[in-house]
Amino acid sequence: MSQPIRVLIVDDSAFMRMLIARHLAYDPAIQVVGSARDGIEALQQTAELRPDVLTLDIEMPRMDGLIALQRIMIESPTAVVMLSSRTQQGARSTIQALMRGAVDFVPKPDGLRDTQSVMAELIAKIKAAAAARQIRLPVRSPAALLAKNARPQPLRATDPVIIIGASTGGPRALEQIFAELPAHLPAAIVVVQHMPAEFTQSLAQRLNNSYPFSMREAVDGDQLARGLALLAPGDRHLRFSSSRRVVLDNGPRHNHVRPSIDITMESLVEHYRGRVIGVVLTGMGMDGTAGAGYIKAAGGHVIAEHESTSMIYGMPRSVIEAGLADLAVPLQDLAAVLVRMVEHGRLGV
Repeated sequence: MSQPIRVLIVDDSAFMRMLIARHLAYDPAIQVVGSARDGIEALQQTAELRPDVLTLDIEMPRMDGLIALQRIMIESPTAVVMLSSRTQQGARSTIQALMRGAVDFVPKPDGLRDTQSVMAELIAKIKAAAAARQIRLPVRSPAALLAKNARPQPLRATDPVIIIGASTGGPRALEQIFAELPAHLPAAIVVVQHMPAEFTQSLAQRLNNSYPFSMREAVDGDQLARGLALLAPGDRHLRFSSSRRVVLDNGPRHNHVRPSIDITMESLVEHYRGRVIGVVLTGMGMDGTAGAGYIKAAGGHVIAEHESTSMIYGMPRSVIEAGLADLAVPLQDLAAVLVRMVEHGRLGV
């Protein structure tokens, strides 16, 4: 048998530490090796105990979770799953944590009925975090936004449409890409990131406020535009109507997720055919593989993130093994590849 995953629980609430420890104890693949009440204790115990995974609260006295995470990634790099409140500030802090190196997050339970599902999700994400690669990405400073004066323009008949799909590790990957995309790129972008409803708006705001290419969370009736990225809201599938306007719905989960990358890819192909460029980034499972098949059948192109930079090499692997990827590209090169493809006369690779 393989060794159990050694977990350190960090939370200022004694009740939450007890609750998490009790639920993790039911899984024989996980061993709780300690607990900490704040960021200072977390740093000490991470160095002493060398856990495989930390569960890390954000709001704590003495040293909060964001500062502790930053220090841990420098001093004792460890896979981290954040516990987040569902407030607007909690969502913003969670997005910052993902950008600073946390593998994933779990919203704290709202009540007793929510506890079982949250703890099941936490166990699944601890196991994924233990298997995740610790990818060292460049630290991105907010870009100078003088280029933001290039407002989104109506999409032209020959402009390509880029669909980017991501799951675990996606926010950092998206930041890497959008940090290097020029505001004037003659293409429309749609982003589907597996994330709960309370958090996608904060992700869109973070990327829009930090980098030149415009982004916002999609709403019903939106239209694609040159120089604009629309992010699918959490817990809503994103499709397009016969008039090419955004339609959001709460239809059944596809591949256990909502929003689904496959659903958005298929809808885009119906309207934009070979103008679609699909990008499948880090994440578990196979969402995006069927969609990549639709894109290829229509004459479009597909890029998968290379294994070397994928935090979770699940979704890109599925696309590549299905023979649907034109290119497998390391994350640091992906924006440049997209720019070349968009500016190439035939969208060639």
